[in-house]
This record gives sequence, C-alpha cells and structure tokens, in this order.
Amino acid sequence: MEYGGTPLADQLADETRRRLALDETVLPLPQSTRIFTISNQKGGVGKTTTAVNLAAALARSGAHVLVVDLDPQGNASTALGVDHRSEQQSVYEVLVADLPLAEVIRPSTEHERLDCVPATIHLAGAEIELVSLVAREQRLRRALDTHLASMERPYDYVFIDCPPSLGLLTINAFVAAREVLIPIQCEYYALEGLSQLLSNIELIEKHLNPELRLTTILLTMYDSRTNLAQQVAQEVRDHFPTQTLGTIIPRSVRVSEAPSYGQSVISYDFGSTGSLSYREAAAEIARRSVSNPKEHTNGN
Repeated sequence: MEYGGTPLADQLADETRRRLALDETVLPLPQSTRIFTISNQKGGVGKTTTAVNLAAALARSGAHVLVVDLDPQGNASTALGVDHRSEQQSVYEVLVADLPLAEVIRPSTEHERLDCVPATIHLAGAEIELVSLVAREQRLRRALDTHLASMERPYDYVFIDCPPSLGLLTINAFVAAREVLIPIQCEYYALEGLSQLLSNIELIEKHLNPELRLTTILLTMYDSRTNLAQQVAQEVRDHFPTQTLGTIIPRSVRVSEAPSYGQSVISYDFGSTGSLSYREAAAEIARRSVSNPKEHTNGN
C-alpha cells in the first residue's frame, strides 16, 4: 500500500532511515568506566525507564553495563528480569552491612553483557539506618570503586537508578557517580524543582564529590501534537544547550508496557519508535564520551 507523502508515510520513511543509520554504526567504548546517576526528585519522569533502556541499548551495542537499583520499589530490577523479593540479598546489604558488591550482582535476562544490583523493600528503611553509620554518604562509592578495581575488565557504564527524593540513598548515588543524567518530561511544571536539584548537585560537588558533573539531560514523554511539549523542549534546550541530548523520547505505549513483561522496550519491541529513540539516545551518549573526555574524570 502506498501512502505517497502522507504524515504516516513520512514518519515510516524517517524511522527506516534512522534505523539503518543506527544499524550501520559501531559505537565507541569509553576509555574508563562512566558512572551515571539518573536523578530527578519529581516522580514519573521516566528515570527507571531511562536507566533500563539506555543500559539495554548500550549492552546490545557491545558495552559491558551495570545497573544499580537504588529505589526501594525495585522497578529497575523488575524490568531487567532480576529477582528482588525481600529474602534476596541486595544493595541494602551493601550499604548497611558492608557486603561486597560482587555478592549481589545478578545477570539480567535482558542481555549477557548487562548486570544488575537489585533493590529489595528493605531499602525503604535504609535511610534511617544509614544515619548512624560512619561515612554514610560514601558507602556506595566505596563498594563500587572497590569492585571496579577488582575486575579484569571493568564495566564500561554504570547507571544508578535513584528514588524520587533527596535522602541519603540519592546522596550515596551522587557521591558514587561522576556524571548526572536528568530525565525531564515535556509537560507543564517540568522545570519546577530543577533549580533545587541543581543546587543539591552543586553542594555535593563542593563538599563530597568534586568529580560530579551534570553532563546529560534527556527529554522524555514528548508528544509532538502539543505546543506545550515543543515549548518545554525549547526552554530546556535554551537553559542547557550543551547537556541536552538531540534525541527526544516520545510518549509510547510500548515503552510503558515493557516493564510488566520483565523487559526493556529494546527487547520487548525492538522495532518500535520508543526502542529506536532510546537506542539513538544511547548512541549519542556513547559518542559524547569520545568528543568530551572531560565529562568523565574518574581518577585518571
């Protein structure tokens, strides 16, 4: 059936062109591990979805990837097909009981090069338990750095999925990371609370982790039919011209459905628009590591 210049035909042609371009691309691997915290204290902006899908896309492209689930809800663990029932050992034991990270890393069913540190419901109490512990803000960083140093071939990427709040769990994530990735949904109030998040990142950079940088902003839940989405996208680009990725993640039923099947959208529906967009975002992040080496300075 020929459409001949209809919006649907144009969209299909555009997606085919983008898919072919991606399929022909070999993504560069970073020279040293890039550790991202994916954070936004607003809930429902696509943090977990972004962590899982970027990780899956990069693993498929040849990178060795670890996702650390730091959200007591354990949604990233679910989406990566990793058991996180309460009796399982998890990131909770790493933070509170100094268990080595190696003992809780689980392979994801998503891809052979993708691993996950699961979160259990016990993590909900960790905020209170961490308060009395020595070096409470540094516990994840110490565990992660120790594990990476012990690996024959360290991970290329580590993504830390944060809870939608700014407690000790999120502070641990900021101290462990070198880069911050903020997903921003293209909706009303999108930028509300962002200045608070940026000042928190600045405080952590100043007092706890001088290597921390906001390197990446990803626009999510974009609906091209609304003027509002276009305005928000433009406003974010105006404020953060270098950090905002060119790729925009559209609103997508497939992206929403995938976690309930214990999958990323990449494996759930590889040919979907959502899958294509996350693969493009992952490719952009991978290329930036080569063009902007200052973005990841983990001790080199």
